[in-house]
Amino acid sequence: MKVLAIILAGGRGSRLDILSEQRVKPSVPFAGKYRIIDFTLSNCTNSGIFDIAILTQYLPFSLNDHIGSGKPWDLDRRDTKVTLLQPHNEWYKGTADSVKKNLHYIKQGNYDYILILSGDHIYKMNYMKMIKAHIENNAKLTVGCNVIDPKDAHHFGMMKTDDKLRITDFVEKPKNSKLTLASMGIYVFDKDVLFSYLQDMDIEDLDFGKHVIPKMVEESDVFAYKFQGYWKDVGTYESYLNTNLGLIETVDKIQLDMYDPTWKIYTRSEEMPAVKIGSKAIIEQALISNGSIVAGEVHRSVISPGVTIHPLAKVSNSVILNDVEIKPGAVVDNCIIDKHTVIEENTKVGFGDDYSDNKERPDLLSNGITVIGKHVTIGKDMTIGRNVRIFGYRDLSDFKEKNIPSGTTIK
Repeated sequence: MKVLAIILAGGRGSRLDILSEQRVKPSVPFAGKYRIIDFTLSNCTNSGIFDIAILTQYLPFSLNDHIGSGKPWDLDRRDTKVTLLQPHNEWYKGTADSVKKNLHYIKQGNYDYILILSGDHIYKMNYMKMIKAHIENNAKLTVGCNVIDPKDAHHFGMMKTDDKLRITDFVEKPKNSKLTLASMGIYVFDKDVLFSYLQDMDIEDLDFGKHVIPKMVEESDVFAYKFQGYWKDVGTYESYLNTNLGLIETVDKIQLDMYDPTWKIYTRSEEMPAVKIGSKAIIEQALISNGSIVAGEVHRSVISPGVTIHPLAKVSNSVILNDVEIKPGAVVDNCIIDKHTVIEENTKVGFGDDYSDNKERPDLLSNGITVIGKHVTIGKDMTIGRNVRIFGYRDLSDFKEKNIPSGTTIK
């Protein structure tokens, strides 16, 4: 049995806003030393699937640099490989369109099954179990699914099944639904079936959820595969922050075990020294990554590689990405701070009792999270409220206003 895994990694990730301004969503850092796509790649390796094609599109450079030859995931083998495929003459217009435009590549391999994956979810899954169920059901298509709260149905493809898990109805992102089975964006196709449907459907923005799956449900044997484990879409600021912070819960509460030696999550790591903890540092419930120096306080936070937290600085309920510097007396609360940003002395970020929605994008920030982009300098003695968006590459050290009220956006 020969399987090709195709990872869809070209979406803008627009709901992650500032975090995806300079990178695609799958390459956004996560859980300290990792990237989001590391989970899907590691699932492939741990499942024994080593032929992988990654379809990129927007801002591919960070992702390309991170994956390289695929060596950290054991993908640089003599008889298998990881290939990054970018659009040739025109951009992809839908998930299925992106695969259709690369059928010439798929034809080169003598594959039996095509496993289509999303590169932007956090989970651990043995794909071979799903492929085995696909074969046993004599299915033409199998859709990986998870049970969700119906209030979130508008984010997912929703399905109805019979007692044997044959899909009888499939609706893409319904506004209102009582259905609870959501597509995970994981599909197993018989190769010939995939080719047949993609070549026959002449739709410009051809999409698996909108077009291919509903048509196949009407005409073919399409089954659901119920995944019982932890699975998160970290496509919003709130889910990104909460999913990161969920990794620091106590052992009896943690939902995603990152320390399981039988199912490792691999990544490309920089060679950095060990974590250094100062004599007066206070740390509780935290992930502290390699190369970091903590001399201040860290409470319930995720600290990425190369971060420096100076004496008398305090970080709580936050995700701090690579090489951020938080200087003495600074206070950071309920924040996401992107790479290479500097918070100067005695500045307060994510401060106050005013939880006003972000005025420009209330749909993105309404729960008190403040987000600061890459390469930003926040000047001394400033106070920055909640639900604030500060885009990257801004130097606010000479900013006239020392008080940035809640709900503000600075571009």
